[in-house]
Amino acid sequence: MLSKLLRFGRRQLHTIVSREIIKPSSPTPSHFKTYNLSLFDQIANNSYMPIVAFYPNLDQSSHDKTRTLELKYSLAKTLTQYYPFAGRVKKTHPTYVDCNDEGVEYIEASNDNSLSDFLQRSEHEDLDPLFPNDLIWFDPRIRGDTEGVTCPLAVQVTQFACGGVAVASSLSHKVGDGRCFFNFINHWATVTAKKDVSLVNPHIFHHQTFDYNLPDLLSDKSRVGCVTRSFFFSNEKLNDLKAKVTAMTTEAGQPIMNPTRVEALSWLLHNRATAAATKNNSGTFMASGMQFPVDMRGILAEKLPGTSMGNLYLVIEFATTNDRDLEPHISIGEMRKRKAEFQSIRNLEAATEIVGQVSPETALKTAERVEDYYIYSSLCGFPVYDIDFGWGKPVKVSVGGTIKNFTILMEAPDGNGIEAAMCLEKEDMKILQNDPELLAFC
Repeated sequence: MLSKLLRFGRRQLHTIVSREIIKPSSPTPSHFKTYNLSLFDQIANNSYMPIVAFYPNLDQSSHDKTRTLELKYSLAKTLTQYYPFAGRVKKTHPTYVDCNDEGVEYIEASNDNSLSDFLQRSEHEDLDPLFPNDLIWFDPRIRGDTEGVTCPLAVQVTQFACGGVAVASSLSHKVGDGRCFFNFINHWATVTAKKDVSLVNPHIFHHQTFDYNLPDLLSDKSRVGCVTRSFFFSNEKLNDLKAKVTAMTTEAGQPIMNPTRVEALSWLLHNRATAAATKNNSGTFMASGMQFPVDMRGILAEKLPGTSMGNLYLVIEFATTNDRDLEPHISIGEMRKRKAEFQSIRNLEAATEIVGQVSPETALKTAERVEDYYIYSSLCGFPVYDIDFGWGKPVKVSVGGTIKNFTILMEAPDGNGIEAAMCLEKEDMKILQNDPELLAFC
């Protein structure tokens, strides 16, 4: 209880110092003023992805004002390449970005904690003040005001009492996915560090005008009544888990050989999360489903550039309607089967055609097959800990507290394991945090 009171007290010392608009350093060419959203952009949920990177005060000689000026200057240069991020987009059902160079909001803040104390004491909810304008997944302003336009990107830089820094950004999911977002942040960092950006310049597709009105199936999800907690799994424990999966699937007569860390961990997390939900439902199993976003850039037969901008992911999706569906040979087998189907898709045009054939009615019918979906999004393999603004690599990178039944898997800073940030209903989380079958691998 005392630690919670300390955290609550310290959170009151987070102060907004200044706000300004950063515009691209060069105007966007007239023939690029309209950036049409692709089919995959339009069906992405209407939310903001929040990412924050933490840096200790390694360079004592670095002056705060100098660092701030460098960040703003490099952001302006980066926005010339990522020009849709500095435009304006309709708050609901957008089909294009008006690349008018109006700029992004840049907020400076201070926090009276030392960085080490903040990281040691904080839970995911304590990260909220670090993000600009409460843009954490679902924008509260969108809910209250569906008219008008909004900026796809906002940035907040927080200075800690020790000189440590948190660089937080929130990007509209309508203009990019997780890979695109990390590409942008790494590009910004590379410009700040005055390094060669030729290898990280974005590849921008220019889409035809398209209007696909698919319902936002995540719009009813929120963090109300939910908590996000992190669980760490070392590579040693993950190897034990992989061995368990292989043994269980071999015994079932359908061996899964060489399961990946993400496959094995996603299975374990889903198995234990549904067990917690069942226990809270008086022992009655609730039909649910699993969803896995898969990056298209490296999976299609014709590979896409790794720096391709936009939403370029497909979703593996299947129902888990009974206990048997939770067995690893079933769930991991389904994951591999669906992934193989994606690998047979020739190119982006073919993927667009396939997804475009799904009607809104079919999407709603699929979503209604189960009580709820659990989403497992892996950022493993993304350039998460490469974000170097010239101050060295971050000591910690976090994603803001997620939405109900959403889990994000992220590589440990030293590569020795995976951190799972998991959001569940509070009562389910209480059970999960004391689940011996989960804790055996933590």
